[in-house]
Amino acid sequence: MLPTVIYQDLGRISYHKAWDYQFDLLKQVIDKKLIIKNLHSNSLTELNVALLSAQRSHLLFCEHNHVYTLGKSGSIEHLLLNETQLEAQGIEFFKINRGGDITYHGEGQITGYPIFDMECFFTDVHRYVRSLEEVIIRTIAEYGLKGYRIKEYTGVWVEGEHPSVNSDKKRKICAIGVHLSRWVTMHGFAFNVNTDLNYYNHIVPCGIDDADKTVTSLAFELGKEIDVTEVKEKLKRHFSEVFEFEFQ
Repeated sequence: MLPTVIYQDLGRISYHKAWDYQFDLLKQVIDKKLIIKNLHSNSLTELNVALLSAQRSHLLFCEHNHVYTLGKSGSIEHLLLNETQLEAQGIEFFKINRGGDITYHGEGQITGYPIFDMECFFTDVHRYVRSLEEVIIRTIAEYGLKGYRIKEYTGVWVEGEHPSVNSDKKRKICAIGVHLSRWVTMHGFAFNVNTDLNYYNHIVPCGIDDADKTVTSLAFELGKEIDVTEVKEKLKRHFSEVFEFEFQ
């Protein structure tokens, strides 16, 4: 029996509203799990079967208004604009409870929020993050791009020559930052598809200030605007393959 995941495309949504919705779903998933555990406290086998039968995880895709978010381990010094400058440019800012440093969300970016009960999948945080990376790597491979990981940094990078970038530069196409509570996940990934990369000039992206690293997008790499709906369908398929679940 495979886990079941409910998919929702939230469309364009404010960061705060999406954050609240994530938290509500996370609480629902945790509350249901606690009820199931109380009913099957004497048998691990029965508990596993009951979780797979009754529990529903969620996968949310959305696009945010311009916003910078700073993870709990990040430095405020990596935000290069003051409050007045943020307001003048119409950019919001939030300190949040995910891992990682500062990143950008906005138009043309697919932001993904898995609210997964990992006890229905596997209980390994490292494997979970690597699996999120694998979904992105498989997706961009369908566009002829080779994605890879850098051991010291979470996320997905793109290699290969580009006419507008020094060949020595490593280019990050997807940032990842997660939070888990009772093995239920929230937050997730920020995948640059048609993203305006100029917004990264006002932060130290992910706290990485190395001269040989920069950010990129699918559109920048391919030299054309990409159909976001098509990308979402590919992401969904690779999510179900990598995490081995069925969509409800």
